[in-house]
Amino acid sequence: MAYMSQEGYDKLVAQLHHLEAVERPKASAAIAEAVDKGDLSENSEYDVAKETQAALEKKINELKMTIGLAKIVDVSRLSTDAVQIMSKVEMTNLTTNKKMTYTIVSESEADLKEGKISIHTPIAQGLLNKKVGDVVDIKVPRGVLRLRIEKITLE
Repeated sequence: MAYMSQEGYDKLVAQLHHLEAVERPKASAAIAEAVDKGDLSENSEYDVAKETQAALEKKINELKMTIGLAKIVDVSRLSTDAVQIMSKVEMTNLTTNKKMTYTIVSESEADLKEGKISIHTPIAQGLLNKKVGDVVDIKVPRGVLRLRIEKITLE
């Protein structure tokens, strides 16, 4: 089961629709065009078109599975008492004294540019169930982050 926001779910559905309605016909057209060029045994365009179609179908199937397993989180029923999925966490890196803010989301919604990190990341895992004022040491590839949780909100 994949917990996600309504917004994240809607994005996945839109992406699936685009792949099925736009990209799939393009892939089929590319294969048909390559077939029209003749001998398939030495037709690299045909091979590329078939590989592209296979990758597209794999992506479509993965999206369908994710959407099928999705459990939309009702944010109105969540609490800001402790960090959980969908929590926006403001914290201070006690080593550098820099402020950081991340929203903990499902794997499919993660986007570091938007400050959204997957619940499966070391930082998110280290923050789960912690409260405002807690200091946590989180092992990351570059060492250990020492973070103090300043604020927990919901978007």
